[in-house]
Amino acid sequence: MSAVRGAVMRSGRILSQPSVELMAARGVFARPIKRLSTQVSFTQIRSWCSDGPIADQAEVRLSRLDGEDNGIVEVLMCRERARNSLGHVFVGQMRELVSSLHHDAVVRVVIFKSLIPGVFCAGADLKERAQMRNPEAELFVHGLRSLMNDIAALPMPTIAAVDGFALGGGLELALACDLRTAAHSAQMGLIETTRGLLPGAGGSQRLPRTVGFAIAKELIFTGRRVGGEQAAELGLVNRSVPQNQTGNAAHKEALSLAREILPQAPIAVRMAKVALNRGSEVDISSGMAIEGMCYARLIPTRDRQEGMAAFIEKRPPRYIGE
Repeated sequence: MSAVRGAVMRSGRILSQPSVELMAARGVFARPIKRLSTQVSFTQIRSWCSDGPIADQAEVRLSRLDGEDNGIVEVLMCRERARNSLGHVFVGQMRELVSSLHHDAVVRVVIFKSLIPGVFCAGADLKERAQMRNPEAELFVHGLRSLMNDIAALPMPTIAAVDGFALGGGLELALACDLRTAAHSAQMGLIETTRGLLPGAGGSQRLPRTVGFAIAKELIFTGRRVGGEQAAELGLVNRSVPQNQTGNAAHKEALSLAREILPQAPIAVRMAKVALNRGSEVDISSGMAIEGMCYARLIPTRDRQEGMAAFIEKRPPRYIGE
């Protein structure tokens, strides 16, 4: 029981937001960018990725939404020439941003999206990988696996908006998120066996937990790709929608989903994530104990009192995350 309790307390703690000075020292938010309009054209996006506001070639950036969407943060992937493939720089920048989000109590939902038309993440950077010796490649894949674990361990809900190809490590990144939206035209697959490999960044473990073992084995053994509609039928994604003219239908659906989560009590949502994730890893009796401890964490919160008061007074609750 003490081990279970320790795991919950470590995973479920809600930490305070780091100081602005610390964030600036890390360089994470040195040049924040404004929310991108959902009506932006592909031509504009390409300009931003190559010679516009993202001209310093940061391959991964954060965008904090404001107004009614305050609390939603988007992780923007923009490695245009390599189709967001998982190279050293991309992975290093992603790791830094994910680390900063882990300790940010203000963030309520995180959306992972691509700024590259037609692609979410193309998977491993095979050009970089080809230059690695065997020990180097093994170490790099270990780092990828660690990154995906870090994404999965984020305390707030995460959503992958798949508007294009998510192959190999790209699908593993999406699987590390809690929820996934996809355009019908998206293509997803763990294609590693077609390259003489197996999914090495968590895919062999997360895919069967998402779609079931028989389906996961079929997809991994064959290296087959599936479209957005079939992915929804298999339970690989939560929602699949027709692609629109601007090519961001999955992102718009992810925003819609995030906006459904946003009004809910943030500590309760985070504790629910702990209960779900930790409970799925143990037997039902231990899972009940985890649920009980997560529930106990919510009893003294001001948000719980606000929820009860709002219900009695027949008004929308105003949660503050305390």
